[in-house]
Amino acid sequence: METYKLYENNPNTRILSDIADTIKKGGIIIYPTDSVYAIGCDALNQHAVERIYQYRREEVKTSHLSIICRNISQADEYTKISKEQFKLMHRNLPGAFTFILEAGLKLPKVFRSRKTVGIRIPDNKILQALLDELDNPILTTSLKAPVDDDDADHISYMTDPFLIEEAFQNQADILIDGGYGQDIPSTVVDLSEGEVNILRQGAGNLEI
Repeated sequence: METYKLYENNPNTRILSDIADTIKKGGIIIYPTDSVYAIGCDALNQHAVERIYQYRREEVKTSHLSIICRNISQADEYTKISKEQFKLMHRNLPGAFTFILEAGLKLPKVFRSRKTVGIRIPDNKILQALLDELDNPILTTSLKAPVDDDDADHISYMTDPFLIEEAFQNQADILIDGGYGQDIPSTVVDLSEGEVNILRQGAGNLEI
């Protein structure tokens, strides 16, 4: 795994272009968000998606799958967003939220058996600059710490780039070191039933 140190106030565009090329070729990356670090790949590259499945195994089969998009317009290509949902998302994004929406028809086949998909548009300049280099959204899932959930170091394996590099050396092609992440995951908001249902309160405070 190669590690690239990037700074949110001025991410290196040449390095981001190289990382984007790796993603387009099916590479797996670990990257900072506006909450904890995450692992992901090109959402439309089936081989790369299968590698993510191997990483999360049965958890992916039973959990919500999420994609990171450049903006709400790109998210609208892969989901069904009503006018009211658009307004709610516009008020809160970019930000530390995962919005669960009804799946659209353009999603890759890994999503075909699912009625919903999570949408992330993080408020992180490194990730936003990387998305500008890509044509496709990023399939994303949180890192799985190599310790029990009640272990004192559990959250450090999702926020500390040094520990992440050590623990996930063989599970990704690239680590983007963007500094320490936040120690709270994103707030999960289910909009798929037409109502606002907060499934998990995390780093984002929802403005209704």
